[in-house]
Amino acid sequence: MNFWQKLFSTGKAQTTDTLVPPNRAAAAQQPAVWQGIGFITGKKTDIGRQREQNQDSIYTFESFLESSVGQDPFGIFVVADGMGGYQKGDIASNLAARTAAEYVIRHIYLPYLSEEHSAAQIPLTEALQNAVHLANDAVVQQTPEGGTTLTMAVVMGRQAYLAHVGDSRAYLYHQGKLQQITQDHSLVARLVELGQATAKEAQSHPQRNVLYRAVGQTESLEVETYLQPIPANGYLLLCSDGLWGMITDDEMTSILNEAVSPQQAAESLIDTANANGGDDNISVILVGIG
Repeated sequence: MNFWQKLFSTGKAQTTDTLVPPNRAAAAQQPAVWQGIGFITGKKTDIGRQREQNQDSIYTFESFLESSVGQDPFGIFVVADGMGGYQKGDIASNLAARTAAEYVIRHIYLPYLSEEHSAAQIPLTEALQNAVHLANDAVVQQTPEGGTTLTMAVVMGRQAYLAHVGDSRAYLYHQGKLQQITQDHSLVARLVELGQATAKEAQSHPQRNVLYRAVGQTESLEVETYLQPIPANGYLLLCSDGLWGMITDDEMTSILNEAVSPQQAAESLIDTANANGGDDNISVILVGIG
C-alpha cells in the first residue's frame, strides 16, 4: 500500500498511520526510527463485558513537520463513540473519525509539506471546526439513523488543539495529577453545571447517557475547541465514556502513576474498567511528546 492509499484508507478507524512525508528528499533519507519522531503513545479499544458489538472507533496519525529547529511532531488522535443501534453506531463513529482526520490532513498537514504552506494553510481552529462539521454532514447523509461523539486532538510540537462534541473526554495527566479538559455535552453534566445535581448523583443518574449534542443528530452543530499545551512528562488522554463511566478519576490517576509505558497504561485502564463491570465499549488513547 503506497502513501496515499494508506493515508485515506477506508478501513475500520482503529489503526495507526505513522508516515514520513513523501515529497521531501531529506525526510525520505531518514532511517525508519525517525518515523513518528517525538510521540510516545498507547492506544486500545475494547468491546467491554456487556455489549455485543464495539461501536467505538479510534484513529491515530503520527508524523512530523520540518521547522527552523528540526522536526516537530505532528499527530491526529480521535476517539468516537457511536450510537444508533446495531451497526449504525459503528458506521457513524468510523465515518466521523476518518472524515474529520482526512480533512485536517488535507488542509493542515499536506499544505505544510509545501514550501508555500503559509499561503495555503487555514487557521487550525477553523480547520478543526470545519473537519467536525464535514464529519457531521457525512453522518447525517450516509447514516441518518446513527450518531457519534467525536473528540479529536491535533498535536503540533507541544501544543494540542482539540475539537469536541459529545461525552467522550480529553484529560491532561501531568506530575501525578489528572485534569479534565473537555466538558460533557450530556443532560446530566448540564444538571451538575446548573447546580441541580451533584457529581456523585450524576454517576448513577438514570439519564446519564443522554446527550444534547452529538455528531450526526442535526444539520447544525456547535463544536467546542480547546488549546492545551502538553508539558514535558505530560500526557494527553482521550477516552470514551466506557472508561470514565466505570473508573473514578482517582483510579485512573493511580493507574497512570504506576504504569511503565503509555501502552501498558492504556491496557490497564481498560482492564480495570472491565473488572468494574465493563458496561460499555472502552477506548483509550494516550499521547506524550518524547
